[in-house]
Amino acid sequence: MTTTDIAAEESDIKKRRPWRRTKITLGVIVGVVVVVAIVAAITPWPSAMLIRAVFEQGGAATVKEMTPYVPDEELREEQGVQYADGGDATTLDFFTQAAEGEHQPTVVWVHGGAWISGESGNVDPYLRILAAQGYTTIAVNYTLGPEGTYPTAVNQLNGALSYIDEHADELSVDTSQIVIAGDSAGAQIASQLATLITNPRYAALLDIEPSLSTDQVVGVLLNCGVYDLRAMAELQGIFAWGLKVSLWAYTGTKDWSEMSSGATMSTIEFVNADFPPTYISGGNGDPLTWLQSIPMAQRLDELDVPVTELFWPAPHEPQLPHEYQFHLDLPDAQEALTQTIAWLDDTTTKN
Repeated sequence: MTTTDIAAEESDIKKRRPWRRTKITLGVIVGVVVVVAIVAAITPWPSAMLIRAVFEQGGAATVKEMTPYVPDEELREEQGVQYADGGDATTLDFFTQAAEGEHQPTVVWVHGGAWISGESGNVDPYLRILAAQGYTTIAVNYTLGPEGTYPTAVNQLNGALSYIDEHADELSVDTSQIVIAGDSAGAQIASQLATLITNPRYAALLDIEPSLSTDQVVGVLLNCGVYDLRAMAELQGIFAWGLKVSLWAYTGTKDWSEMSSGATMSTIEFVNADFPPTYISGGNGDPLTWLQSIPMAQRLDELDVPVTELFWPAPHEPQLPHEYQFHLDLPDAQEALTQTIAWLDDTTTKN
């Protein structure tokens, strides 16, 4: 081989090397994707953490949007009150115009976040708005999935209701006028708490002793919730994927629709005529409105439970998204807020 031949071969090798590096890089990427896919099929953790990150960004943006609408009304408030020995997961925030020892009708709000994200701070601005109308409002935290699995959150929040009942003077709670409320996954949990309190057979199935009596809960407020998990199993697309991953993380089983968790979380099957008067709402651009909220309202109406509903016609513009009620820049959200306060005024009696 001549010097010229050697030089030509070296030049040819250099030209081929970028392709070899590209093949190696593509191989690594494909390998990573395969590993991620395998892990995601075995455990909900990676996907759940991704969903949580997205929800946290959305939650922060919504808080920022609500904050300008919080009145200047001076409130007595405290965040991070420990209601049980569970760290940050078992705390509550409360807001009230009343002095300690005074009592006002009380709204206990369970925050949403697909059961795997969110915190009380996401709803604090909304509860400050309601508190300025003469209510004591309380936002309760609970252990999220997958760190804790169902029914951990339900047990914790039942304990939170016990704490609120026992510390009524400190929190300015009228224990004879409690409204249990929630948004999204929080509405699902709120409906469970109310069902526990009003249906002894359901409480026995969950083996939970309710902390409040039926006559203490005067109303239930449900925004954009889930009440029929078997219907969720039929959903398709990215929205359905997110909900199914979240439920896997929250229940601890990929087969939640076939297990006791899916059955007992489906409160539409367990509500009875003793269920408290209910306000229920959802946006026309939210699939859960048509699949969950409207059927739940119809079921309660069949049971002769007093129901106040706020739904929008299918062609309504703009299309109102999931949890539109918190997007207070929208006139329709302002209308929902006005109707929410009117329902609270009609459902409770202020001193």
